[in-house]
Amino acid sequence: MSVKFNATYSESIVSASDINNIAPKAVDAMKTLMSATGEGNDFLGWINLPRDYDKEEFSRIKKSAEFIKNNADVLIVIGIGGSYLGARAVIEACKSANYNLLAKDTPQILFIGNSISPSSLNDIVSLCEGKDVCVNVISKSGTTTEPAIAFRVFRELINSKYSPEEAKKRIFCTTDANKGTLKELADKEGYETFVVPDDVGGRFSVLTAVGLLPIAVAGIDIDALMNGAFDAMNELCSENLDENPCLKYAAVRNCFYNKGKKLECFVSYEPDMAMFNEWLKQLFGESEGKDGKGLFPVSCVFSTDLHSLGQYIQESGGELMFETVVSFKNCLNDYVIEEQEGNIDGLNFLAGEKMSLVNDKARLGTLLAHTNGGVGNLIVEAEKKAEYEIGYLIYFFEKACAISGYILGVNPFNQPGVEKYKKNMFALLGKPGYESEKENLEKQLGL
Repeated sequence: MSVKFNATYSESIVSASDINNIAPKAVDAMKTLMSATGEGNDFLGWINLPRDYDKEEFSRIKKSAEFIKNNADVLIVIGIGGSYLGARAVIEACKSANYNLLAKDTPQILFIGNSISPSSLNDIVSLCEGKDVCVNVISKSGTTTEPAIAFRVFRELINSKYSPEEAKKRIFCTTDANKGTLKELADKEGYETFVVPDDVGGRFSVLTAVGLLPIAVAGIDIDALMNGAFDAMNELCSENLDENPCLKYAAVRNCFYNKGKKLECFVSYEPDMAMFNEWLKQLFGESEGKDGKGLFPVSCVFSTDLHSLGQYIQESGGELMFETVVSFKNCLNDYVIEEQEGNIDGLNFLAGEKMSLVNDKARLGTLLAHTNGGVGNLIVEAEKKAEYEIGYLIYFFEKACAISGYILGVNPFNQPGVEKYKKNMFALLGKPGYESEKENLEKQLGL
């Protein structure tokens, strides 16, 4: 298998007996998922997506990506949540966190519509000055506040910069197949459209058009990405925990939860994986955080965060948390440390060594320090940080998350709490239909 799972360094906390005891529940949870008999079973389109994805749309995604690459200096991607995190996670993991600074043959890709910050919006507008621009707006309905505000601005920018015929070529809408404000506008204006599937929730949507168009624009091989997910779909099926790393990971993290752990810290030793960690936080946080249950997902990039949070994790983290480390066996872009005359910094003992070796020894040293300090460590290891492996990891974590949610006893595919802030915001802004709630909310706030 492309991905290996190692729970050895958690055995002092989660024993083999603990895992054996939870195994039947984990297997039942996977059966519930695969038989589509559990809560949220109308959102399982992602399970067979790597095999059943729309090949005609996939071809159009590639064609549109080529148009954008040939006609734009900047692609503006407008979306929030899964419409933002997945694409950015894959672009940075497969290319670089510095993608926009390094891009030569592909456009810069700027993300907006993921907050309501006016300064962020103005910054992105400024970065588009004097450049050719295309826009990919991603919204199931077209009325989600954050992306809707951003689309207003950038649609006007496109319409004012180009002729009507040229403008419609530069706006790409990823939305509902049949209905909604954005779909109606796209049909009216003649924009190219791609589909947000009805049976795939936002946090599971990265391998649909939601993520694939911006990923392809970045020059990433989306065939290899899908092939990795396809192999994961076929390989992560065994009901034997020792033969299915995805199932075992779901089981072990629930063992930690049952022992009173409150936080799962996703860790990487590659800064390019920071946004992948952010995607994991949404995936697990929205899927499990309900009914008063669930681990709170946090993340770190080591060794950077060892110099800020390492002290706390080492000496106070044991009662609270465990770590899930995503690591890569081979480095694709290494650096050899050279000898320095005079050995001023005392590092000549590393002369001739690859920097990846130093990074890995930091990982192993941290592993021992944290486990000896009582913080359990789980390791998810892939061969290298490339398209195929990232596709495999995406499917691995999606399936593990769904299984884990069913073990926990929640619906992994809804997010009822997300709507509450929106209703309060609309009432405070005076949106028609919310007038009766405004006075009460203002009173609670002392306004």
